[in-house]
Amino acid sequence: MKTYILGLSCYSHDSSASLICDGEIVAAAQEERFTRIKQDKCFPRNAVAFCLRFAGISLGDVKKIFYYEDPEEKFKRIMSTAFTSGWSGARSLFFDTPAWLLDKLYVKKKLSNELKEFSSTIPCIEYISHHRSHAASAFFPAPFEKALVLCIDGVGEWDTTTAWKGEGGRLTKIWETRFPHSLGLLYSAFTHYCGFKVDADEDKIMGLAPYGEPIFYDQIMYHLIHVADDGSFTMNMDYFDYATGEKMTSPQFDSLFGGPPRVPDSELTQREFNLAASVQAVLEEVVLRLARHWQAQTGFKTLCLAGGVALNSVVNGRLARAGIFERVWIQPASDDCGGSLGAALSGCYEVVGQKRVVNVNDSMKGCYLGPAYSRDEIRAFLLSQHCEFTEFSTHKLCSKVAEILSEGNVVGWFQGRMEFGPRSLGARSILGDARKPKMQSLINLKIKHRESLRPLAPAVLKQHAGEWFNAVKSSPYMLFAHPVCEQKRLARVDSPPFQSGIQKLCEVRSQIPAVTHVDCSARVQTVDGVYNPLFYQLLSAFHQQTGCPLLVNTSFNMYGEPIVESPHDAYRCFMRTAMDYLVLGSFLLSKRNQPQWRERVNSTDSSRD
Repeated sequence: MKTYILGLSCYSHDSSASLICDGEIVAAAQEERFTRIKQDKCFPRNAVAFCLRFAGISLGDVKKIFYYEDPEEKFKRIMSTAFTSGWSGARSLFFDTPAWLLDKLYVKKKLSNELKEFSSTIPCIEYISHHRSHAASAFFPAPFEKALVLCIDGVGEWDTTTAWKGEGGRLTKIWETRFPHSLGLLYSAFTHYCGFKVDADEDKIMGLAPYGEPIFYDQIMYHLIHVADDGSFTMNMDYFDYATGEKMTSPQFDSLFGGPPRVPDSELTQREFNLAASVQAVLEEVVLRLARHWQAQTGFKTLCLAGGVALNSVVNGRLARAGIFERVWIQPASDDCGGSLGAALSGCYEVVGQKRVVNVNDSMKGCYLGPAYSRDEIRAFLLSQHCEFTEFSTHKLCSKVAEILSEGNVVGWFQGRMEFGPRSLGARSILGDARKPKMQSLINLKIKHRESLRPLAPAVLKQHAGEWFNAVKSSPYMLFAHPVCEQKRLARVDSPPFQSGIQKLCEVRSQIPAVTHVDCSARVQTVDGVYNPLFYQLLSAFHQQTGCPLLVNTSFNMYGEPIVESPHDAYRCFMRTAMDYLVLGSFLLSKRNQPQWRERVNSTDSSRD
């Protein structure tokens, strides 16, 4: 009899559901993709339904359910912090305690009530601590029998940074840093101070960093955080307000950096660029110290990473190139959405006792763990919308789309199972020709509807990655930033002797300017065709036609919206933006041939009705 384990994360940030069967990852999805509510925190009803439907089982077939954190321990941390924080803590107690006592503490009861729509018999529900969930998501799918595991985020119950030994089917915590001392919250404080949204826009700080200089590095290291040689750290809480207050930073923080936070949506200045560069440099230094110390302590030659900070591809790239470890593997869904997967994996191996079998690639199946739509379902949807389309065989489709891309068109690419986690990896992607200098601003401004300075990422044939990017071995999940090779860069001709801030965006730095950031790096995705052969065939066709083995690959969504899940989502995004072509399965659509688009309020996806 098969043993099914269901993992859940919800009620806090970016809810999701994951299903494991006898140690194999069967399905995983975020609730936001179905509800179209960015980072939806609600019970993942649609994600659970998908997981069960995909496996062809009912909830009654599930042996156990594991939840990605322990709300009772989280409540203890909130109460303890409040009691030791004077007047601000008293205010926190007044406003926060009722919600916890009346609702937030009783997660098992809430989950049981929500799950009753699936079955009258609810499997046993157990809590897995937040950082253990992160550690499990990083280690158990990794291609290593043993590894050091580092988990770095804002905060779980108490932990903010932890180190673990991963061996076989067991995780052992060997070190922790507790709230309020947090690298993730330090980074989020600068996200807030630079005028962006906490827990959503930290990637913008990473993207802004190369536009500035780390002139505030010493101020941060002297005033805000004390870092020991072994990477352990403490923070000066006089400069922060997040422990019990309503803001991330205190007036002392404002004074240290010369004024109040940037007003959201106002013009970015050199100060924001320099602040981003400075906190990015601090983060890199601390993580490298931690990695060196714990590698020396454990002797492990492999490293696994998870937690929201593990999505910082610049840090990851530095780690990979530092030579501290022979291999570094990072959970693609490193943030809280991956908590459901980690909880399920921890439950599977550490509670139920399933024997772990290491996959030499990894066990994530390319991260293609979400829903897929059949040819008939897609065709039925297109006919219902009165779309004009042409169907192609696989070979002809890839050849035709490669030709379309080489002509400078932007293509929405919808194929196979949806990705799990924040990155589009060739299943729900927007594609473009990286050789076109204006492609970055075109996609950012006219399609993604976001800041023009946001970097775009390349998807490159794995066997050619080393010809274009330094130190690339394998990066299937777009989690490492690496320098563009010197031979692919362009000599600076007639450029101003000094450029600062946003002016740096105007310079063409390489043969692939659309994916070359201002520091001549790129967040690389290597494609080998194992889990997404069609995407590999498309890149191969583009390479054959142009001599260039890579394309711009960015997530298929508009700014502020989740990545598309269904043909309806994809078509709506296609029609609302400046995309030129859309590929849905084997069907190719040209924008100019489509019927006039009429926006519908509260429209629902009828593609599976």
